[in-house]
Amino acid sequence: MSLETITTISPSTNAPIVTRTGVSSEDLRRIPEAAQAAFRSFSTTPLVHRQQIVQRAMDVLERNKDELAREVTEQMGRPIAYTGVEILTAIKRGRYLTQISNSVLGDEGIVHGEEEKGFRRYIKRSPVGVVFVMFPWNYPYLTLVNSLVPAILAGNAVILKPSPQTPTIVEQITSAFIAAGLPRDVLQYFHSGSFTLLETVIRSPLVNHICFTGSEAGGLAVQKAASDRIVNVGLELGGKDPAYVRDDVDLSWAAEEVVDGAIFNSGQSCCAIERVYVHEKVYDGFVAEVKKVLSNYRVGDPSDPKTQIGPVISKRAKETIQAHVADAIKKGAKDETPANETFENFPPNGNYVKPTLLTGANHEMVIMTEETFGPVIPVMKVSGDAEAVRLMNDSTFGLTASVWTKDVPTAEKLVEQIEAGTVFVNRSDFPSPDLAWTGWKNSGRGVTLSRFGFEQFVKLKSHHIKEYPK
Repeated sequence: MSLETITTISPSTNAPIVTRTGVSSEDLRRIPEAAQAAFRSFSTTPLVHRQQIVQRAMDVLERNKDELAREVTEQMGRPIAYTGVEILTAIKRGRYLTQISNSVLGDEGIVHGEEEKGFRRYIKRSPVGVVFVMFPWNYPYLTLVNSLVPAILAGNAVILKPSPQTPTIVEQITSAFIAAGLPRDVLQYFHSGSFTLLETVIRSPLVNHICFTGSEAGGLAVQKAASDRIVNVGLELGGKDPAYVRDDVDLSWAAEEVVDGAIFNSGQSCCAIERVYVHEKVYDGFVAEVKKVLSNYRVGDPSDPKTQIGPVISKRAKETIQAHVADAIKKGAKDETPANETFENFPPNGNYVKPTLLTGANHEMVIMTEETFGPVIPVMKVSGDAEAVRLMNDSTFGLTASVWTKDVPTAEKLVEQIEAGTVFVNRSDFPSPDLAWTGWKNSGRGVTLSRFGFEQFVKLKSHHIKEYPK
């Protein structure tokens, strides 16, 4: 049987730019076997040794950051002005997780039981074994670091499967860790565009933990494939993240922040602002300020350093975004996007979508209920805090939410009522490495980042030691 040829299509031109050969059935048998063998020796290495490997790997990535940034821009379309920041942020995140790993995986992380003469009782963490990580195209380095670094630090072996849209990222990461001294087969990868082949790995008894970052539909498919095994599955899924603008804010400041939170990376972020609720007293003023902000944005070729918004990932994504906008307009919303030459004169052939401001939105529209994953800002008027919180919670998703106000103490009370894994006050779209990244509802399960982000990559072992009778 001939092997699958996987072709990456440029979002900027819709021309083929990278091809890779898919994995064979024999590879899918060999890779987990090799991973298990590598795990047995790597798991016994000292934590300090694993920390040194991660630090050296981060150094390699930093030395190559310009090349890595260029590849991300070419393969997924984010403007070159920003892709370097992803690389540096991923490196910073990897180093932070390494720095705090002693408190979880070292002697500091041992939990001691109650004192009793003649007995010692304590709990230690052991690596789970072989971890299978499937990661997405939209922030490939950041999402991969979330799982890969704590998994390696904990002493596991890791198998990676990248998105076909960003195939070189996994190759660059693996090369960096090998250069850093990671033993053979502790980190492996394969390319595939077939979910049937992924199911083979998910169902393998040699795979001990599964991580998936992507859409809700993808997460459900992974969970279903793993359902006939006793195996943990970590899911980082989508969002329909709300923002609430109270009536006491500086509107020009709030508009700048909300627009950035909604359309950065062409809105292709699980924690992008996807719906905006604005107090009726400042609704018109806020809309006017958003228009001013959008009028100065620049859409264009992502290789141009002046470009702020590039294409969306595919023709299919563009069609979905346009369908959500059309549904909203059909149901009464208004397209109040300001005039902007770059919104109308796109580079030829790419998957460009204008940043779109929709007013008069409501929950009868899919733009307020389903993940759009595009540069659209739907705005809905609300009467006050109670209505805003009720509508923010009226969603099957619960990843992040934000409240914008001068009255921070009141905002802190409001966010306690909001059903989301991360709540922001006067900020958005920022996974902080010292806080747990976790989804509520259909936004996923499990935790990455912070000291809690190590827990899915370890299992607990209780030790009950009695002194030998004399």
